[in-house]
Amino acid sequence: MNTPIELSDTSCGFIALVGAPNAGKSTLLNSLVGTKVSIVTHKAQTTRSQVRGVLTLDKAQLVFIDTPGIFQPKKRLERAMVENAWGGAGDADLVAFLIDADRGITPDIESLLEGLENITHPKVLIINKIDTVKNESLLALSQKLNERLRFEATFMLSALKGFGVPDFIDWCVKHVPPGPWHFPEDHLTDLTMAITAAEITREKLFLRVHDEIPYNATVETESFKIQKDGSYKIDQVVYVTRDSHKKIVLGAGGQTIKAIGQEARKELMEMYEVPIHLFLFVKVREKWAEDPERYREMGLEFPHGKS
Repeated sequence: MNTPIELSDTSCGFIALVGAPNAGKSTLLNSLVGTKVSIVTHKAQTTRSQVRGVLTLDKAQLVFIDTPGIFQPKKRLERAMVENAWGGAGDADLVAFLIDADRGITPDIESLLEGLENITHPKVLIINKIDTVKNESLLALSQKLNERLRFEATFMLSALKGFGVPDFIDWCVKHVPPGPWHFPEDHLTDLTMAITAAEITREKLFLRVHDEIPYNATVETESFKIQKDGSYKIDQVVYVTRDSHKKIVLGAGGQTIKAIGQEARKELMEMYEVPIHLFLFVKVREKWAEDPERYREMGLEFPHGKS
């Protein structure tokens, strides 16, 4: 078991990235850490639970927390995701509020600002996707948001292109509290290899299968074994809620699930730099979204009450 590194002059802080769905939190996390630790798709609500990315620079360790997008939840799973996001914000040392520069202040953002008023930790504003709008509108948006809420600093950046990201990192290094590191220096995330592999496959499912099916599906790694030759054998199950969804995920002659598997295997091989043997199975579990065990697998608290 790894124990925190005790150094007298080190600092370590948890920085929660919060915002509406598709604000660019996962893209920013990957840009901050310098590698892919959180899956990214063009679809809202891809991130379901907190993902931590670790950046260790000299004597400072920054633990960035990618949280699910915050919106008005309707289903039990959505409630769990939103509660998880607010929990991440409440537990952090610093909160970075991301807003999509192009979308501006939407009803979701209004609701988020009200929630952030209850967070007592220092907050910073990040206006993301600045390459999509003109400078005048950026300044107007920044002024409006800073009038609404007290932010310690405002950063304008493009998470996708990396513009402005170093400035945000420098600010965090100067403002995280002193203390021992929580992760070894070479750690980039707190996700296990099995969970990372399941997330990569879920990303490929989101990108390949459309409409509501990805939101009604989950991927679990049933076994992750390191073979004698150093290769990884990974067995995963894609759970869907209906037979009709299973047929779509499988595709004609199994072509869709085969393509998902090929894309996931390719990325996992690049990530781990070893041969990957990935086996995917699709199963119907009508009420997986009502099963507390599935929530634990995703790192979520099961919200009781009506779904």
